[in-house]
Parts: sequence; structure tokens; C-alpha cells
Amino acid sequence: MPVELTPAEGRAVWYGPEVDYRTEGMHVLSPGEIAEIDGALAHLHSLGTLDFPDIIPETFPLPTLGEFFRGLGRELLHGRGFLLLRGLPRERYSLDDMGLIYYGLGAHLGRPVAQSYQGELLGNVIDVSDVEAQARGYHAGGGQRMHSDNCDLVSLMCGRAARSGGISRIVSAAAVHNTLLETRPDLLEALYGEWVFRRMELDARYGTGPLTKTVVIFSRASGQLTCNVSGSYPYRAVQAGDAVMTPTQNEALNEMARIAASPELYLDMNIGEGDIQFLNNRTILHGRTDYEDPSEFAKRRHMLRLWLQMPTWPPLPANQGMQSPADYPLWLRQRTRFMEVPTRYLAEMTRRKAELTV
Repeated sequence: MPVELTPAEGRAVWYGPEVDYRTEGMHVLSPGEIAEIDGALAHLHSLGTLDFPDIIPETFPLPTLGEFFRGLGRELLHGRGFLLLRGLPRERYSLDDMGLIYYGLGAHLGRPVAQSYQGELLGNVIDVSDVEAQARGYHAGGGQRMHSDNCDLVSLMCGRAARSGGISRIVSAAAVHNTLLETRPDLLEALYGEWVFRRMELDARYGTGPLTKTVVIFSRASGQLTCNVSGSYPYRAVQAGDAVMTPTQNEALNEMARIAASPELYLDMNIGEGDIQFLNNRTILHGRTDYEDPSEFAKRRHMLRLWLQMPTWPPLPANQGMQSPADYPLWLRQRTRFMEVPTRYLAEMTRRKAELTV
């Protein structure tokens, strides 16, 4: 059935060159707010060595900032869909304490969920492709094209900046949608249609099981224009023989990628050490520019990542996104205690690299 194509409206439609995120999308922590974070961290440490699932609003109390984060959830849903939190003094904290603070803040905003079949609740976004075979984008270096993840809200904290490059690049999915409507409505209609995507094999095996899923890229079923797209999943389905992509579908993916990467639409955001970025994964596509890294793991660009479910948001349609909420608890079965602690993670990667060089 043909889709009735109409422009997206509201604050979610924005164009990068017209936005100054420093004045329109950034919150700088006040001394009082930083003191509240310090108090929450001290309280957390007083409880002993807690694992990440035990970090909840009650164990990381934020009497004032907690209300700010509840409001932030509403703003990210109904507003432009992004915020940069700045002012956390990176030099004051160890990398592991940065992880605890970050997870504690995230617990006041939403519910952290597993990010892959490995069950990690706190992602270490760092290039480990020299020790991890078939490393995914968050474990590989270099730039990333615009895409979305499989959660309601995706967030990054910068623990260590790259030697050069590695700028966060975001774009309004609604602006991409409206540009396609103006220039190639035939391709936009295809993006509302059904596609076969193929999951990563281990995500499927340790999750709900099925390797393929029939999805849509754009949808209005939740009452809001939402988007979920990855450049690899549809091509994986074609390569595996699960689907045949029509010429129109192939052109639609390519044109969507081209528009999303256009300087007329995207916004570059510099995430400095200690900064935290929050993105509405339903309305924002994100990527990064190429970057340069040292060879030593402990000196490489190192971001921490949270995937958050937002229980107060309307549920996404079941046919949008590669994973389902049922996957997250199944993936957690592979998780081991403290596996995400940044220094432990770096030590494990260093150990594996040493074994490869023997």
C-alpha cells in the first residue's frame, strides 16, 4: 500500500549549519552540581565495590541533578534530540571512577541495557581491531558513516581524546527525511517499505535466535517520525542470500547515506575529555570523522558508551530496529562481573596483544 508522504515537523527537524550546540544544546555543570556528583560517588564507594547492575538511583543519589535528568528524557524525546553535558573535571577522577559516575548519571535517565551478545552494560569504545577479529565499529578505528544503534537513547563519555580527529558527527533524521521528500520521494517511499536485515550471528545465537528480521527504516507508528538504519545489515542479508535488494532500495540507501553526510545537514560536535553526549537514537543518526591513535592501548581514543531504554517513551514499533527488548536479558547471560571496568578492559586487551606478538 502506498505511503502518504508528508514533511516531518517540529523541533526534531534541524540543519547543522544553523545550530550552535554550545548555546542551544549544551549544559555546563555548575560547581554545586559537580559537588553533588562527588557526593554520589563517595556514597557509592562507601557501599563497597559494587558491580554496574547495582548502580541505581538509590546507590548513586542525586537529589537535584536527578530531576534534571528526568527532564532531559522529556527534552530528548520532544526536542532536537541531543545534549552535550560539559564541566566534569576529568583530571579529578580515575578512568574507572569516570565509568562509575557515567553509569550513575545514566541510571537517573533511563535503564542501561546490554550492547551485544557479550552482555556489556558499559561499552568501551576503543580501537582493538589489532586483537579482536572482525571488530565492530565501536571496537575499530577510523571514521564511521551515519547510522543508528539499537536502543532508545545512545550516549558517549570521552575518557581520552584522540591524538587528532574523531569528531562526533550527528544529523537530524527528520531533516534527511524532508530532503528526500523534496528531491526523491520515490526513494523515501521505499525507506518506509519492508526490508530484510541480517543480524550479527552471535547476537542472534545468544539472543532470541532468528538471524533475519523484516524491518522498516522510517516509521510514524509511534506517533512520531522515527528512524533506524545501519548500512551493513541490509547488505549482509543480500550477501547471505536472505533477500534480494531492488535497484530502488539500493539507490535509496545510497542516497540516504549521501544526504546524511552532507555539510548542509550534519552537525559536528567536539566531545572533550569528561564531556558526555546524549542522543535520541530514534531521531538522530550519528557517526564520526577519521582519527589518529597511538599504538599503546592506554593512550588510544577511549570513549565509554551507554545504551539506554526509556520506559517513559512510547514503544517503538516492533518492525523497527534489529534487536528486540527480549534480546537484552538473554545477552546478559554472557556477562561476567566487572567486565566493563575500563582499566580491567584495557589490561585484558594488552594481555591479548602480547600473546599475539609472542
